[in-house]
Amino acid sequence: MPPTSPAIANLEAAQQHAFAIRSKAGGFPVLAEVLRQAGVQTNVWDLPAAQSIFLTRLGPVVQPGTPLLSGLADIPAFDESAVIRAIRADQAGESTFPLFLQAIWQAGVIHYEVDFTTRTVTYSGLHAEHYLEPYPAVTV
Repeated sequence: MPPTSPAIANLEAAQQHAFAIRSKAGGFPVLAEVLRQAGVQTNVWDLPAAQSIFLTRLGPVVQPGTPLLSGLADIPAFDESAVIRAIRADQAGESTFPLFLQAIWQAGVIHYEVDFTTRTVTYSGLHAEHYLEPYPAVTV
């Protein structure tokens, strides 16, 4: 197994720190701020594969996830109100991250991107539909 790169080591340390200090309800801005301070500029998620790509000052890192489904499936139509409901449930601590991913997939999200500089998350559907959600700055 090749040695861990500085980009991977930095990302893993930041994720571990963020997960240790964030709360279940409303914890995303804390995670985002810890990642931003660690030099992560962008985080891109592709659904239903649940694959995440981090663009960091030390280099790009891919983090494979557990796919949301197996086999062929229809892609759900984009439903902005369902996307917002899934976000609000997650913010309230009423969901786990895997359930959040499943809910936004069922709402037609095939891709989302976190911009740690502008503090926004853009949720995108198959036909260029999108919903932009700002998140607050926090001090950690």
